[in-house]
Amino acid sequence: MCKGLSSLPSSCLEKAKEMRVKLSHLAETHHKHKVQDGKTLQDLETLLNNKSGLQAFRSFLRSEFSEENLEFWLACEDYGVLPSNLQKIKASSIYSQFINPDAPQEVNLDAETREALLSVMDSPCADTFKRAQQGIYTLMAKDSFPRFLRSHHCIEAIKAF
Repeated sequence: MCKGLSSLPSSCLEKAKEMRVKLSHLAETHHKHKVQDGKTLQDLETLLNNKSGLQAFRSFLRSEFSEENLEFWLACEDYGVLPSNLQKIKASSIYSQFINPDAPQEVNLDAETREALLSVMDSPCADTFKRAQQGIYTLMAKDSFPRFLRSHHCIEAIKAF
């Protein structure tokens, strides 16, 4: 017959309670920080700005075969701080890697955004990928991030905070 939780050492019970509290807090924070008008989750931003959290999220996305979304978002972050003389080379690299229909890590963008990017590739500016980056961020925030919160990968991120 099962003895239940009382048969576990108290240190295990305390650790389990502590983990449950952390997970509950993260889940509550996830729901409380939704911003109105279709904007994305503040918690995803916090996760992306934390080295261990970013690694855990990357690992989760890799397990779901959607790591390209994060890689694209990170490439756009790097692009946004480049000096203007390096933007054309990096823009071409980002387009080839993520936007082009034959790209090795093609991200899921609507046709309008994809066409708009193609039309500005000859003279890119700091905001060239803003719309596409925001679209992918929204996709991650509404789709991948909630699943991440329910995954075992989330425990790794919680430990880092």
